Amino acid sequence: MNQDLPENESLNPAADAAQDDAQAVIEALRGELEQTRAQVLLDRADLENQRRRLARDVEQARKFANEKLLGDLLPVFDSLDAGLTAAAGQEHPLKEGLELTYKQLLKTAADNGMVVVDPVGAPFNPEQHQAISQIDAPQGVAPGAVVTVFQKGYVLNDRLLRPALVVVARND
Repeated sequence: MNQDLPENESLNPAADAAQDDAQAVIEALRGELEQTRAQVLLDRADLENQRRRLARDVEQARKFANEKLLGDLLPVFDSLDAGLTAAAGQEHPLKEGLELTYKQLLKTAADNGMVVVDPVGAPFNPEQHQAISQIDAPQGVAPGAVVTVFQKGYVLNDRLLRPALVVVARND
C-alpha cells in the first residue's frame, strides 16, 4: 500500500471526473423531476378549477334556461291577473276557468323556480320594487311600506325578472 497518497485523493482522476459528471446528471434529473411534479400539481389544480367552473356554469344554465320563456309569459300573467281583478265579486264559469288557468300557470312557473313579488304591506325593497309614487301613510300602514301594487314583480331563482311597480307610504 502506498503511504505517500493522502486518504482522500483518488488513484484514478478519470473515474472521479466520471463520478462528478454522473452526480451532476443525477442532480439535473432530480431538478427536472421536481419541476415535472410541480407542473403536474399545477395542471391538476387547473383541471379541478375548470371542472368546478364548468359544473357551476351548467348549474346556472339549468337554473336560468327558462328565463326568456318565463319573461315572455309575464304579459300573460298580467292579463290573467287583470281579468280576475276586473271579475272580482262575480260568479261566472268563465271566471272560474280563468282562476284555474292562472293557478296552473303560476304552479308551472313556480315549479321552474319563478316566484311572484306582490309586496302589499311589506317594507319597500329597492332590489325587488320600483316605486312609481308616494302617498301619505294611511291609518295603520308604516311609513316606507308598500301601499299599492300596480304591477306584480317576478323573481327567477333569486334573479329579478321584473320589479314590482309600487306606491310607497311617505315617511313623515
